Amino acid sequence: MNYDLIVIGSGPGGYVAAIRASQLGLKTAIVERENLGGICLNWGCIPTKALLKSAQVFEYLNHAADYGITVSGGKADFGAIVKRSRGVADGMSKGVQFLMKKNKIDVLTGFGKLKKESKVEVTDAAGKKTDYDAKHIILATGARSRELPNIKPDGKKIIGYREAMTLATLPESMVVMGSGAIGIEFAYFYATLGTKVTVVEFLDNILPREDKEVSKEMERIFKKKGMVILTGTAVESVDTTGKKCIVNTKGKDGKTDKIECDIVLSAVGITTNLEGLGLEELGVKTEKGLVLTDDFYKTNVPGIYAIGDIVKGPALAHVASAEGITCVEKIAGKNPEPIDYGNIPSCTYCSPEVASVGLTEEEAKAKGYTLKIGKFPFSASGKASAAGAKEGFVKVIFDAKYGEWLGCHMMGANVTEMAAEVVVARKLETTGHEIIKSIHPHPTMSEAIMEAAAAAYGEVIHL
Repeated sequence: MNYDLIVIGSGPGGYVAAIRASQLGLKTAIVERENLGGICLNWGCIPTKALLKSAQVFEYLNHAADYGITVSGGKADFGAIVKRSRGVADGMSKGVQFLMKKNKIDVLTGFGKLKKESKVEVTDAAGKKTDYDAKHIILATGARSRELPNIKPDGKKIIGYREAMTLATLPESMVVMGSGAIGIEFAYFYATLGTKVTVVEFLDNILPREDKEVSKEMERIFKKKGMVILTGTAVESVDTTGKKCIVNTKGKDGKTDKIECDIVLSAVGITTNLEGLGLEELGVKTEKGLVLTDDFYKTNVPGIYAIGDIVKGPALAHVASAEGITCVEKIAGKNPEPIDYGNIPSCTYCSPEVASVGLTEEEAKAKGYTLKIGKFPFSASGKASAAGAKEGFVKVIFDAKYGEWLGCHMMGANVTEMAAEVVVARKLETTGHEIIKSIHPHPTMSEAIMEAAAAAYGEVIHL
């Protein structure tokens, strides 16, 4: 069959690109070898949030007395929690199936490979190969867990995020290697349910991409919850020959240690899925595991495009979706503007949550800006006090000369829902004074953004 567009991969980049293409009148097909929705809907964003919500509910039960409520006999049913998470993921995947039918997008089940003369070869589970023609082909094949060469996952004692979502029983103890969003979310989830968790991070701070004040405060809170946090520490090896895992660590000071645990969770980043796609045969240029593209995701080979985790930029679901839409609109002859990668929200869904947009204080100083910085703690927020969620703060960073909003870093209850205000304000080039004069509803957590902006300019009321 002949198509205007074939998308290889049905994650949040691929399926969104396919839908937008169909809306613009392109005859579209999508290739998927596993489940529609890709990693995000099936093994990433969505099911992990379901797990985290269960942990949060359990945490509420354990602190019900703080709200004047007596609860007895509450316990976490780990199997039921996992089952609920899988049910949520299945429901979302079925939703993508519905969207494909609604938008008249053909779903080609199998592994997609590029071939010459604008063809895609799809190999199904039985090994049958079928060629399809397309004027345009978008690669949206995503990524998988990165494996350290000296610490190979075995799926039982050393696991990745997939196994972490479907363990049969709650482990008594766990070492989490890596403290980015994936590592921190799982650390919170398992620690809240009762697992003894140790987080090992090679860099000097957990959540190393976040502002240092956020990282330090989160470390303090996690330690208060009973977790062991080891920063500036590398996992040298893991001995899995005994009943327990023996994790051998080494600090930057040269000090070595051994940690005994039931499970080691590797959360040390991702590796792109580029193998077997036919890139080499067609001469598609790559660099350091990423496909090289222009601002509209066109590769060096005419008719071939790439989006999502396999191109330069943050490996985030909402980024992949935006790239897919931008790419397709350019293909369809529209005039989209390039994505501003300096205005991408980043979220971590532990409790308290973390959300950030723009430059950290350290990055802004390195760029030579003179700064106005404001910080408002949720301990001073009426809504946070009423909700029993006083941990965390909002930190805003402005350019002192022009008032440009350079960055915002938040930690607290529901701050991931507040990040969009910052993204839109920065998109519209809103200044600090305009934020101060924009009336925020009371009582809300979002008032902290206005108060932090006021603090930056010496006008804060509630501090």
